[in-house]
Amino acid sequence: MADAALTDRIDGIAQLGSVVRAMTGIAGARARTGRAQVMAVDAYAEKMVAAYAQVASSPDMPLAGMRPALVLFCAEQGFVGAYSERVLDAADTENADLFVIGSRGAAIAEARGLIPVWSAPLPARSASVPKFADRVLAAALAQGKLRPVGVVHTIWSKGQAQVTQYALYPFVPQPAETQRPSPLHNIGLGDLVADIALDRLHADMTRAALHAFAAENEARMAAMSAASRQIEEELERLNAQARRDRQETITAEIIEIASGALAAG
Repeated sequence: MADAALTDRIDGIAQLGSVVRAMTGIAGARARTGRAQVMAVDAYAEKMVAAYAQVASSPDMPLAGMRPALVLFCAEQGFVGAYSERVLDAADTENADLFVIGSRGAAIAEARGLIPVWSAPLPARSASVPKFADRVLAAALAQGKLRPVGVVHTIWSKGQAQVTQYALYPFVPQPAETQRPSPLHNIGLGDLVADIALDRLHADMTRAALHAFAAENEARMAAMSAASRQIEEELERLNAQARRDRQETITAEIIEIASGALAAG
């Protein structure tokens, strides 16, 4: 490789390394924020589960014949490996109305021939997730009609992505539901149950979205870290080649000078 071309190659890869490191830092900061907020929302969601268990004295409304809504939390951006593909592979896409979250995931779903009834980009900031969860629920429960709602999203555990799928509604019965006394209340029990049920749904949807937000950024950070290592290895190889080329050039010049001196003598 010519000296100029090799130098340009080294400079280009070094610049790419700077971009990758910046992307890794951004993803890491977002992942840390998401993890901290997930812990808070997890605790709140558990409180909503307990509150609903106290006030709900009858099973959830019958939903026979109603088509389920399945919310798929895919990737918003690229550089996350097969993040979206794993979510789509895990989902039962044949027997539910699909609500696809994530611009990158929506494009991959379309390429597979999947047509969601609704899609939206995942917020870039975790602070926007609670309001976004309201939008998702409003779309899934259009016209105020309750129906089965499920989610598929990724969690990041022990350095690996794991896809999980579960139902948000109907609620999973809790063992303590028949053991807790009904609390005192100042509004009608039916209204209280409905309000807490909606709060519980919102908390659960927010929790799923935050887990997805954190997991996507963890996946991107892992991918960028791997790319950074490859870039460092390539830079080391190219710099070693540059040193060899310089040494060969110097050696050739010394031989040429020595040959000229011998010829002149």
